[in-house]
Amino acid sequence: MLTFVGLGLYDYQDLTIRGKEAIESADMVFAEFYTSRLIGESIDSLSDKMGKDIKVLSREEVENGKIIIDAARYKNVVLLIAGDPMMATTHVSLRIMAEERGIKTKIVHNASIVTAAPGLLGLQNYKFGRTVSLPFPQENYFPTSAYDFIAENFARGLHTLILLDLNPRPMTANEAMDILLKMEEKKEKGIITERSLIAVVARAGAPDCVLRAGHIEDLINENFGPPLHTLVFPGKLHFAEEEALVRLAGAPKDITRD
Repeated sequence: MLTFVGLGLYDYQDLTIRGKEAIESADMVFAEFYTSRLIGESIDSLSDKMGKDIKVLSREEVENGKIIIDAARYKNVVLLIAGDPMMATTHVSLRIMAEERGIKTKIVHNASIVTAAPGLLGLQNYKFGRTVSLPFPQENYFPTSAYDFIAENFARGLHTLILLDLNPRPMTANEAMDILLKMEEKKEKGIITERSLIAVVARAGAPDCVLRAGHIEDLINENFGPPLHTLVFPGKLHFAEEEALVRLAGAPKDITRD
């Protein structure tokens, strides 16, 4: 048996009862933290609280699947994943791999930034388009596909959830806004400018979660505190969403009419 257990957004207290029971009954417990990570709990602390040894796997080990699949052939194995287990295609592929080899699989769901960010900001979830990931630019490598997807969503009046790179360290909202503006310089489509409306969610699920919305030029130098940070690029706003951004995220009252 291979059970995918979602850890939620912040720390040990986000674990569901079903998730705790799965961990307690497991013969082996693995974890991966390259797709996302808990910001309020270390792996050693989580291991102590659960009374289980937890082996953290690399991206390659999870994508290859051999270590997990070999163990799950004869043992009850749990893979711990921050957020909700099936939000990453890597985990879907691993589940299919297990099922093809006759290994039963189970999923223990939990909260995800995909639903938490819209809810925190008061934006309507069904009005979001494709979620995009924003990587750190590398030397001689500056991908702009994220911009293209944001532009497609925006043209349809849809909001865009922007997930920020975690490697080699968590990207800040400030760095992400700077990267988006640099993409605009390359694309020159006028989609993302200093006057564009943007929303920041910092440390979703944490007691000190921060929500801010406003023009990029007004937020790009603001201190949002420690990671994890997430951005939302709004599309066409319903009047209730406008009010939510003002009241919940501190946007100026005339922000959506600029």
